[in-house]
Amino acid sequence: MREHSSSTCTWQSAAYSHTNGHECPKCPTALHHRFANSTHQLSHFLGVPEAGKCAEQRSCSHAHCKAHHETHLYSVKAAGLRLPIRAHGHRHLKKKGQYPHRFTALSNRLAAPCLRQPGPASGACRDGPEGAGTAALCPARAMLLWRRLAALRGQRAPRRLRAGGPGPGLGLGSESGPGPGPGPGPGKAVVRQSPCPRRDIPLLLPAPDRSFPSLFPSERTSDGGGAPRPLYMDVQATTPLDPRVLDSMLPYLTAYYGNPHSRTHAYGWESEAAMENARRQVANLIGADSREIIFTSGATESNNMAIKGVARFYKSRKKHIITTQTEHKCVLDSCRSLETEGFRITYLPVKKNGLIDLKELEAAFQPDTSLVSVMTVNNEIGVKQPIHDIGEICRAHKVFFHTDAAQAIGKIPMDVNNMKIDLMSISGHKIYGPKGVGALYVRRRPRVRLEPLQSGGGQERGLRSGTVPTPLAVGLGAACEVAQQEMEYDHKRISQLAERLVTKIMSEVPDVVMNGDQKDRYPGCINLSFAYVEGESLLMALKDVALSSGSACTSASLEPSYVLRAIGTDEDLAHSSIRFGIGRFTTEEEVDYTVQKCIQHVKRLREMSPLWEMVQDGIDLKSIKWTQH
Repeated sequence: MREHSSSTCTWQSAAYSHTNGHECPKCPTALHHRFANSTHQLSHFLGVPEAGKCAEQRSCSHAHCKAHHETHLYSVKAAGLRLPIRAHGHRHLKKKGQYPHRFTALSNRLAAPCLRQPGPASGACRDGPEGAGTAALCPARAMLLWRRLAALRGQRAPRRLRAGGPGPGLGLGSESGPGPGPGPGPGKAVVRQSPCPRRDIPLLLPAPDRSFPSLFPSERTSDGGGAPRPLYMDVQATTPLDPRVLDSMLPYLTAYYGNPHSRTHAYGWESEAAMENARRQVANLIGADSREIIFTSGATESNNMAIKGVARFYKSRKKHIITTQTEHKCVLDSCRSLETEGFRITYLPVKKNGLIDLKELEAAFQPDTSLVSVMTVNNEIGVKQPIHDIGEICRAHKVFFHTDAAQAIGKIPMDVNNMKIDLMSISGHKIYGPKGVGALYVRRRPRVRLEPLQSGGGQERGLRSGTVPTPLAVGLGAACEVAQQEMEYDHKRISQLAERLVTKIMSEVPDVVMNGDQKDRYPGCINLSFAYVEGESLLMALKDVALSSGSACTSASLEPSYVLRAIGTDEDLAHSSIRFGIGRFTTEEEVDYTVQKCIQHVKRLREMSPLWEMVQDGIDLKSIKWTQH
């Protein structure tokens, strides 16, 4: 049985060790950073465990300290990824002979986030002192810090740390050897040694690579170690995981790994409680009952379950379905699949602004119509359909109403009862949650019946058999809760950034068309067509900005977007469209950089285009009869 000494606290690893920390036999179970049975877990990954009289004292004075827990809100995520923890003090521990952590100069330089303080109604983000009150990190600045720290993960050579008690001159920034000297080169191992003799705990962490490029456009250089990562402006395809969501998921990826459907022991009970709490969090976001939430693998499965499930259950009496021409591909393909089974599908056209005509919807109902499926926010052009009016019409005709709300949930207010929605599809990774999880809302009163797509153990009210992945469900629930708290702030900030982007581009570049309605739209999805420029060429020129020419599900196709064709866009303009996605962690600097590069490359490509030269000479291109040889 091996013993390890940290200050004066001794623990026996064979008998009382914990996966993410340590405890004394006399120490009560404590919840610290949402982990049980640990006092300062994950700190030994960094080789700087805290000093103290014993683990029991640290559990009382440290683990239960609310202020310390809030200080570590983002530090836990960094530690869980084996990244440097941002600088923070331990003033509440100094009386007990404990010391604050020391950090590298790099960590201190990176850890200067903008603190969002309670301020005016504008929700402006302003700087505040480190650790001031209960101020929270501005999500955009916190995410930039998190991304820059994450860049250090994938380096080549390990470094070996020693678990010595912290003292003067010890920490991640104190390298072995006297005096200052040049840092290790890329790929060199760094050895951290304690000034006091301690038992070595070999922990392999990536050594910092000085040649790794900056993630900020203003700090990038063309030379160095490899190509820089582009800015991310494609949040309609997927969103980065919010650090607060990761924080909620970590315990269920390590300590609480039970099957939520196991009813005979505590492991199952813990996971089931977490799953049901996540179900409530999802339901609260849309004004539903938690019993109406069915966990799925994502919005594609939810759409398939809703459309095929309702159609097949009521097929003996109703064989007609109504949808639109601009729906997501999984909805359109599900309808085409039902056509092969004898169902009749009406694909409603949309107006030039992308919205449906409610009179055409009224006229499309038939006596045997079972379902209407209309997307809330379009994933390519961002138009927002009149869901409330559609729900009223469907309820008047006693027809079930399904909406694909993957691009709307957490971004605009949604209430299934007020909008008369009977089925709603939700995706986790579109709201800063994990990939591989989603949900389907199924109304209980009046009851909506579905035929399940897969058979098995009868989980999820018998509609979706299979073990629910607890960590993913917890992540989805946390993402919904965060979205509910941040929705108003996010929407206002994203609207300002979107207006900034559109105004700057259109003021500098002529012949730019915004696709979709100008008013009824979600501001974070901007689809612009640059006349006389090939969209694929522009995307390749903007290689340091991650953008898209349309839906990620059909981006491999060379055909113009079927959504743009449905709203009557000319084929040449449809080929020249670019979708800009602005999200929670997008900054003004990223928007300005994207605008600058976009204007630069559009002008350059137009100078190379013979069509642009003809237009400058006053030639009407539509009057030319083109021939093929």
